[in-house]
Amino acid sequence: MRQGRRIEPYLERLFGYAFSLTRSREDSADLVQDCALRALSARRTPRDEAAYRAWLFRILRNAWLDRVRRPRLEQQGLPSEDLIADADLWIGDERRINTLTVRLGLAKLTMAQREIIALVDIVGLSYAETAEVLGLPRGTVMSRLSRARRALFEVLSQDSRRGAAAGLRRGAR
Repeated sequence: MRQGRRIEPYLERLFGYAFSLTRSREDSADLVQDCALRALSARRTPRDEAAYRAWLFRILRNAWLDRVRRPRLEQQGLPSEDLIADADLWIGDERRINTLTVRLGLAKLTMAQREIIALVDIVGLSYAETAEVLGLPRGTVMSRLSRARRALFEVLSQDSRRGAAAGLRRGAR
């Protein structure tokens, strides 16, 4: 199979992972393009499909780390403007509201927590593939994922309690 055709099925998942890292659609697209360019220009690629998939995600992660290491302005860790602009479109659609809520919750987590959740829960990599991408033992991936999920749950719970309290305060006026 041609290398270009082989990478195509993973482009959407690579974009999802890139978005979880960058929180910007433009930066994510650039990162996926960089990843694809690096993969397509590689002299050797893994033959096994699972190894190939993990290899692609490792390339994307390394490309992102290269960009982060470059001197640039610090980002404030706020949700991307496109998420906020899209929020009006999502009103009334419970699934989309839940997606937005989780994305905003993810934005409040540390980079390491977002990354591990993105690889396993969003992209769908196995623990072994995630371990290979991150260069960690499988057990470490499992424990970090558990802690990251707990942190996300806590963020979402706090936001939910704050929202309910704000609603009660508005109703008391």
